[in-house]
Amino acid sequence: MSDCERNYYRTLYEAIKVINSSLEPMELLGRIAEQTAKALNVKACSLRLLDRAGLNLLPGASFGLSKGYLRKGKVEVAKSRLDKFALAGDSVYVADAANDERFQYQEAAKAEGLVSVLVVPLRVEEKIIGVMRVYTGAKRDFCESEVEFLSIMANLSAIAIENARLHQALKSDYELLTAFQYQTFED
Repeated sequence: MSDCERNYYRTLYEAIKVINSSLEPMELLGRIAEQTAKALNVKACSLRLLDRAGLNLLPGASFGLSKGYLRKGKVEVAKSRLDKFALAGDSVYVADAANDERFQYQEAAKAEGLVSVLVVPLRVEEKIIGVMRVYTGAKRDFCESEVEFLSIMANLSAIAIENARLHQALKSDYELLTAFQYQTFED
């Protein structure tokens, strides 16, 4: 087993530990983004989630990106061909984000020092809820095992997001039920 493979297994183990230890989505996704970036030895990692209308990708969590880059503007699915492909279920590779028309914010990528980008869908069963991206500071190709590793991390993240959403919905239902019973008992 190579050092790279050991690192992938260690990162998967840490991600699963994080998923089982917290239902706070922002904390959980931030830690997964950090571990993914370190395991793949890339400059940054981000997760973006589809809004309810499915028109925009909203920031979920990131590691290694500046606040200025994160505030560059919303990612509109209609304007980002890169994300359209990923949301259709495919992984997408961009060799040079600053010179690739599929990338919505080319100038911002150049100013941030981002070069190559790999994007995979966040999938829960058959439903795609967003994308996970990794960014490099120099041109880099990704091998098949790296794409597969990123897809696994994206799917684990999607499961964690769904678990947190279900937990929040259950908690809200319980609070409403408790409030209703308390009010009924008082009347």
